[in-house]
Amino acid sequence: MFGAQSTTNQLALTIDDGYCAECVAAYVAFVQQTGIHITFSPNGAYRGYWEPFADTLKPLIEAGQVQIANHTYDHYDLTRSSNAQVHSELDRNELWIEQTFGVTSRPWYRPPFGYHNARTDEIAGQLGYTKVLMWNGTFGDATLLTPDELMAQATQYLKPGTVMLGHANHPTVTHLFDRIRSIIDERGLEPVTLDEMFGTSRAEG
Repeated sequence: MFGAQSTTNQLALTIDDGYCAECVAAYVAFVQQTGIHITFSPNGAYRGYWEPFADTLKPLIEAGQVQIANHTYDHYDLTRSSNAQVHSELDRNELWIEQTFGVTSRPWYRPPFGYHNARTDEIAGQLGYTKVLMWNGTFGDATLLTPDELMAQATQYLKPGTVMLGHANHPTVTHLFDRIRSIIDERGLEPVTLDEMFGTSRAEG
């Protein structure tokens, strides 16, 4: 099971993709207004929705409140891609992240759909992605959910040591931020980035 030690009260919120302009904007505002620590794993294919917020996110990234992980450029299944395609997907997304946010996403990569194997991990590792970003909790919002369905997931999985998977793809979650934050506060959880949970860094990996 991927997650932190059970003795911690830390919670890592990791938010993928970003093909909904309203959702990306809402997440950025949420982070900016609350100071909550979070890791975004955007795809460069949706760069048009992320780039307008680069200037807002850069100081938060520099302060360690926000982290950026590599989720590939086009969100293809890497296990069905050639070696060259795997290399290109990670490298192209890294270049976009560096140019847009001024930071490397290494050493973390989240394989699309969670699909990875020894071959894809070896290629990723050669590029500096030595940490595979999986999860042990999810909002379940890769597809469209009702508010009640999403909150049921939040209630189940927002626990100490959880690496929570979410998506900036459907607006349902953006109307539930206050309720999600209430669960976090009531349970005494500390939202952190991956670097903070696992002791990695932008400088050293």
